[in-house]
Amino acid sequence: MKLIKYLFTLVLLTIVSSCQTEHQEANLIVTNATIWTGNKNQPLAEALAVSGDTILAIGSMEEVMALKGANTIISDQNGKFITPGFIDSHVHLFFGGFNLASVKLRDAKTPADFIQRIADFAKTQKPGTWIVGGDWDGKEWASLPEKSWIDSVTSEHPVFIMRLDGHMGLANSLALKLATIDKSVKNVEGGAIVRNKAGELTGIFKDNAMNLIFNQLPPPSNEAIDNALVAAMKYLNSNGVTSVHAVWDESDATGYLEGIERARKNNSLTTRIYTLGPLKNWKNIADKIEAQGKGDKWLKIDGVKGFVDGSLGSHTAAFNDPFSDISTDSGFFLHTETDLYSWISNADKAGLQVAVHAIGDRAIHFLLNTYEQLATENGTTDRRFRIEHAQHMAPADFERFAKLNVIASMQPYHAIDDGRWAEKLIGPVRIRSTYAFKSFFDAGATVAFGSDWPVAPATPLEGIYAAVTRRTLDDKNPEGWVPEQKITVEQALIAYTKN
Repeated sequence: MKLIKYLFTLVLLTIVSSCQTEHQEANLIVTNATIWTGNKNQPLAEALAVSGDTILAIGSMEEVMALKGANTIISDQNGKFITPGFIDSHVHLFFGGFNLASVKLRDAKTPADFIQRIADFAKTQKPGTWIVGGDWDGKEWASLPEKSWIDSVTSEHPVFIMRLDGHMGLANSLALKLATIDKSVKNVEGGAIVRNKAGELTGIFKDNAMNLIFNQLPPPSNEAIDNALVAAMKYLNSNGVTSVHAVWDESDATGYLEGIERARKNNSLTTRIYTLGPLKNWKNIADKIEAQGKGDKWLKIDGVKGFVDGSLGSHTAAFNDPFSDISTDSGFFLHTETDLYSWISNADKAGLQVAVHAIGDRAIHFLLNTYEQLATENGTTDRRFRIEHAQHMAPADFERFAKLNVIASMQPYHAIDDGRWAEKLIGPVRIRSTYAFKSFFDAGATVAFGSDWPVAPATPLEGIYAAVTRRTLDDKNPEGWVPEQKITVEQALIAYTKN
């Protein structure tokens, strides 16, 4: 990853001004650097001045040194490259924080390795403790994992471990027993319960069906929530991430937001957090804002996030045409079109920013149509509708993002991950407009980058590498997977900061 060698992220702050009053002294002045500002009128600078959590000035040495005081620290960077702090526009903050202490399955290459890691982790946990997280992949395995793989090594622990995309999980027999689920369980709308040829449950639950297990998980204590938040912020900050958009799913514990509010009250936040709560709970969020306000520059409550469909890897993304490997399957919507329209409309009327997950071309097209209709019905405002992921596009829909002022909230690391196997699922034609970063930029759309952590690592340098090179993780595409969709380093930086 040659790109990473040339990027050095230092600034843990947001650029708010190019100049301030000459009477204010700086705590810190950074000198002798190549500072990329994201401002096309002043793209580079050589020094910056900081006071507390705010950048006072950025510009030439002479301009910035005017803010030097008796106690100002001078930091000579010897020509290093500096960017504004990265903004990750899509993280599952507490899932990520809790997963840092859970079993690590992402790079388990074989079923045997998968089983052994779970067995080893289970030995470190008290009997009765739920084992969750995991982030297994399994795309290179002959079949999906089954509960029979792990039952013998987790007899004292209920298990519900997630596939890395967050749209599929594996439960062991003890978890099913605690949830009183057997083969008579009925299918769930907007989800799938996988059974073998004999009709027995395999332990795999997809999308909405996962709630059958999630509902059995004991709520975390306040102490566990606080610890997970601290772990998450340390991890994010260590990768140059200074601000996140934290998305809340319906299965998230209600105590998570309270945990962030505790940290803000104690002045212990080291990451600026913008929250997007569950779309269907828009009224509760609107009421909270009316009663308490939207927050401040460290914690802001201002939006909602929902789902149209699932994921490519779980075969639950909604496409116009069937998957290439399963001709009878084209994915599905997780909610009815009527419910989605109602929730989005009401949230928009309440002044909330609406961000909705849509991955397949049918889901994206539906969401664009809905946004277009509501922009007319609800009147002109600075609403900033978002489509989360926007992965598999119908070519005709790129220009609609710019026309409708819809933000494409995308995660470039997914391209070099899914690019290893996506063609098998959707064929050689549809991959041409998959993770199509350049097509979005060419169409004049606003592209905001993030990670979807813990689905993917919250490492913006790797995200920039992915967007610029598109070299898949297996290194089988040295010139880039769908190379015509590569973008420049500066475009990627804009998507991780300004946009």
